[in-house]
Amino acid sequence: MPAQKKSLKLILLSLAFLLLLIVGEHLSRNSLLPRLATRVDGSSSAFATSAFSLLMKFDAQLCRALGCVDRSLSDFAAWKITSVTLLPENAREGLKNPSNQSVLQVEIQNRLALPVLFPNLEISLTDAEELPIKTIQFSPQEWLPILWQESHPNFLRQGAPSGEIISAEFPISLPQNAAGYRVRVFYPEK
Repeated sequence: MPAQKKSLKLILLSLAFLLLLIVGEHLSRNSLLPRLATRVDGSSSAFATSAFSLLMKFDAQLCRALGCVDRSLSDFAAWKITSVTLLPENAREGLKNPSNQSVLQVEIQNRLALPVLFPNLEISLTDAEELPIKTIQFSPQEWLPILWQESHPNFLRQGAPSGEIISAEFPISLPQNAAGYRVRVFYPEK
């Protein structure tokens, strides 16, 4: 009889621990999932990718059963700027064009295996000594292509799907002494 009581206690303790894990995952999913999310650009191990995929399936079933608040996260580390090019709007005119209009081409990717809210883009223009001259900021509504925005009407709330690569280009006016530029992503403080 005492051995039977011990095994029953062990089973009940195991079930209580499992229930605690399930409830804990459900309550902390909006902070837990982003921390555990793997990268879709091939930098995560196959084991981590498989484990995260299983966690997402379990989380989806748990959300169906208990209901969840699904929020996209703001994580600037999720974004990878894959290419940036600044070109004169009309290459033949070159320096003859006094307004110095140029076109900025940016390709950016959400590397996380979760949707991520779109960041703002900031272009820092520098002179020949790499001293800052001008900073230009673009909100997602300004830098995302119009066709992409139209095909994803809830993009501000839902964010970029996992692995999404966005190519955008937009005109900017450069100061005459601009010699270099840097592009970064950021989330404005609320």
